[in-house]
Amino acid sequence: MATPSKVTPSFSYFSSNPGLAEAGADIAVFDIIPPTPGFLTIPERFGVRAVHYHADVASSDSLTAAFGSFKKDFGGKLDICVPCAGVNKNVEFLDTTWEDHEKLLSVNVMGVYHTAQLAAKTMIECGTKVGSIVVIASIASYMAIRSQNSSAYCGTKGAVRAMVPGIAAEMVKYGIRMNSLSPGYVRTEMTAPFPHLLESWKDEIMNHRVAEPEDIRGACVFLASDASAYMTGQDLCVDGGVTKW
Repeated sequence: MATPSKVTPSFSYFSSNPGLAEAGADIAVFDIIPPTPGFLTIPERFGVRAVHYHADVASSDSLTAAFGSFKKDFGGKLDICVPCAGVNKNVEFLDTTWEDHEKLLSVNVMGVYHTAQLAAKTMIECGTKVGSIVVIASIASYMAIRSQNSSAYCGTKGAVRAMVPGIAAEMVKYGIRMNSLSPGYVRTEMTAPFPHLLESWKDEIMNHRVAEPEDIRGACVFLASDASAYMTGQDLCVDGGVTKW
């Protein structure tokens, strides 16, 4: 695997999940929330750099400024990017407002798309030959989420998965691969406050277990590394079998 700088605007289960750091990657996280305690211990645990940049992926100015700071701090070097920003709102289709939908689109679709775009431009500028962009989609791009009213969220994640082949086709001439990763139900800081959901999800999953962040780690490292060198434009679904059950 390449030992790169990795930049990812993310929720905490990706920013604190040490998979890429454990594999030797320096880490740069773009997030609107402060760094988690787990993220702050990454340098000591794995001997790599780990820098947090405050950024709002729904703001072009904020995202561009964060990338500028990152490039100064890391010498413009970037080999891997994992855009995984995402928000949801549990609201019925008939009650979803324009503002609700616009918020989800601005973060989940435009934020992810333009993070990948800025990352690709940075990779091209620094001359990387092993670039890998791994966007985080979701099982919501394949199926209805029965336990929640998430039609708008499902649409945004479908858009994330759908953008991948087109971007991959354009980026191949630069040596940059583009794939997506679709996690299933995962226990995170965002889902932990809803134990009734976590319990109900078990009945929907083939192996009857909600994923822990560590269950997603290997797939992310695989797509980021040269172990997946012949993969581009694809989606990897890591869901405990829920989409086949």
